Amino acid sequence: IVQGRLKISPIRANPMQFPPFKGILAFDTVVRLGSVSKAAEELNLTVSAVSHQLSNLEAFVGKRLFERSPRGMNLTTHGERFHRDVAGALTLLATAAQTIRTGDSAEVLRVHSVPSFAGLWLMPRLPSFRVLYPNIRVHLAASHGDADFSRGQVDVDIRYGYAHGRDLHVESLFSEEILPLISPRLKEDLAIREPQDLVRQDLIQSEHTLVQWSHWFAAHGVHLGPSSYVLSFDRTSMVLDAAIQGLGIALDSHRTAERALQRGELVPVFDDRKSMSVRAHHLVYPEAHAQWERVERFTQWLRDEIARS
Repeated sequence: IVQGRLKISPIRANPMQFPPFKGILAFDTVVRLGSVSKAAEELNLTVSAVSHQLSNLEAFVGKRLFERSPRGMNLTTHGERFHRDVAGALTLLATAAQTIRTGDSAEVLRVHSVPSFAGLWLMPRLPSFRVLYPNIRVHLAASHGDADFSRGQVDVDIRYGYAHGRDLHVESLFSEEILPLISPRLKEDLAIREPQDLVRQDLIQSEHTLVQWSHWFAAHGVHLGPSSYVLSFDRTSMVLDAAIQGLGIALDSHRTAERALQRGELVPVFDDRKSMSVRAHHLVYPEAHAQWERVERFTQWLRDEIARS
């Protein structure tokens, strides 16, 4: 009792202990720049101050985060794991602050995809998503390779090939037919009756497809395919454009080529298609992202679009 009044101190049950934020910021900056001195320059601190903050952080977590050597500092196994979690958290903090500062109430859905899926399949369908969810802004990044969820900059990834990973939801999107495609005019000019006839034709190679010409020839009984190609591209859109212009014959998915097929710009080389079936595109995101409303809406919309197509 203090001066006739009862003074009650709040009781905290098992309070969460937060690591020193200055240490986390120093840690992330050192990892990103690869140098304590560069980190000190960016943070406007001395080298000793940054080193002290790193030591405090290591003392807090009770693990060594760096292996120090004359050649520099390398993350330990614990350091790599810690950075994967911390980097994403810092990005989320920065995004939250930016949203409040600008007064923007719209959510931002961050999607990463391989270029072929982004440009040829997803982009033509995005207007319907925007109509359904006008308050969700979409940031779409396209590149080969998998997105790094640890940086907190991607909500959902559309991966091509073989998708796997710890604590990730991996869902195959659809089955695809990989088949030879040709412009109608070029098909009329060429007398192609069986797979062996393609060996002597101008073939277009796609460098990043899961099924290459060698696989297709072997699957159709041709054991000695061409040793070179008339054209080679690292983008599916360029492969299809070249085939549409009659520059050669493409081997690609009916899913990514669907609009060219619908418009009659491309047709199957063989009437019975002679295709190979694969499941190459996968929806991937951390299990924790499934709780986010924007991710739930996007993934369900994506499934509905696939069912319609």
